[in-house]
Amino acid sequence: MADPKGFLNHGREVATSRPVPERVKDWNEVHVPGSLLPIISKQAGRCMDCGIPFCHNGCPLGNLIPEWNDYAYRENWPAASERLHATNNFPEFTGRLCPAPCESACVLGINQPPVTIKNVEVSIIDKAWATGDVAPRIPERLSGKTVAVVGSGPAGLATAQQLTRAGHTVAVYERADRIGGLLRYGIPEFKMEKRHINRRIEQMRAEGTKFRTGIEIGRDMPATALRKRYDAVVLAVGATTARDLPVPGSELGGIHQAMEYLPLANKVQEGDYVAPPISAEGKHVVVIGGGDTGADCVGTAHRQGAASVTQLEIMPRPGEERDAATQPWPTFPMLYKVTSAHEEGGERVYSVSTTHFEGDEDGNVQWLHLAEVEFVEGKLTQKPGTERRIPAQLVTLAMGFTGTDRDNGLVEQFGLELDARGNIARDADFHTSVPGVFVAGDAGRGQSLIVWAIAEGRSAARGCDRHLTGASDLPAPIRPTDRSLTV
Repeated sequence: MADPKGFLNHGREVATSRPVPERVKDWNEVHVPGSLLPIISKQAGRCMDCGIPFCHNGCPLGNLIPEWNDYAYRENWPAASERLHATNNFPEFTGRLCPAPCESACVLGINQPPVTIKNVEVSIIDKAWATGDVAPRIPERLSGKTVAVVGSGPAGLATAQQLTRAGHTVAVYERADRIGGLLRYGIPEFKMEKRHINRRIEQMRAEGTKFRTGIEIGRDMPATALRKRYDAVVLAVGATTARDLPVPGSELGGIHQAMEYLPLANKVQEGDYVAPPISAEGKHVVVIGGGDTGADCVGTAHRQGAASVTQLEIMPRPGEERDAATQPWPTFPMLYKVTSAHEEGGERVYSVSTTHFEGDEDGNVQWLHLAEVEFVEGKLTQKPGTERRIPAQLVTLAMGFTGTDRDNGLVEQFGLELDARGNIARDADFHTSVPGVFVAGDAGRGQSLIVWAIAEGRSAARGCDRHLTGASDLPAPIRPTDRSLTV
């Protein structure tokens, strides 16, 4: 146990953020560099080393949280890093991007603010990189088996790293021009600087993983060629079909899916553009969707100099405290969340639905018409007399995703079966209906969290390894049927 009285002597402290007027002028991460280490030992010491650590169950990866909290408290950073990497390939990603279901399950959280598990995690891994404790793990021998991983998001990268370390020869295929999937082009720089992805890729290259960019399986290379060339294939292509908004005027210029808008801003940071082809500069921006992707659009619009930013959400505003009757501990609660992007300004409007868009004579959106909604007999119903319009010269749709891309022919060419939810069907070993073809991440699970993607990648790697060799020593954090409120 870390500090037996830590949770009694110290309150919860989190990372310090840079002042809003400063950070909206750049794209660097919002937190003050180095602000965590002076407080992290005391924060890790708040961990009670519970008899039953529910944080393990709250985390899909089964992270050994009390163990690395104890090492962080004692400032034994190499040991903390070893325990952290025992279950998580990329803690610098989850430490920055995960909504921390582990903290919702923290026993201390029953009647006090929970341990800052996420901040401890990112402090351990940042310290490990700074001191050289993260090194390539090159396999002692090669199996002679080859595996293609399609997709380089967190699920694909986790799968590839695990299989490479098991001794297989692994090639990752990515249709974009750079490795990283939505980590690269969907997550704004102010939430995670892409240098964190780059150094992991270099580690993986040193371990032996090969990367092939600019190749879309199904279009640039047929599935038959991929299956012929490799002993096994793991599909980690995500759930990239965005949910549309079929209302009058949705064809107007200036209305874009979030994943059309956000990648262009990231490409500016990569040096591909001087200015993004889609920009919020000087415009009244409306973001439809109240989740994390919507918040990313809000923060991006602030940095591009939007005249105003309004975020719309069809559901009622959540409460600020856990409702024990409907969201009991240790489940992941739906709470009102103020992200760094919301701290920077803008308006959030709940319980509203878009009725139609209004444009100018050039066919560009100028106004968004909305109405308030309420639940009537379990159904969302428009409230009469609540219609109004708000200015909208740029609209981003951040309403989630409905499944895997079906336009490139990948599903049909492989001959894959889909489940009742429209995801690629798989068995307990993440094996699809096609022998030698596996699926991991959102493509098989449906839209979910980064921590679930990494857990799925690790589990799919074990299933693939067993298929190739008859047995596997790789860990498997989850089964395909595992579901939780963290989805």
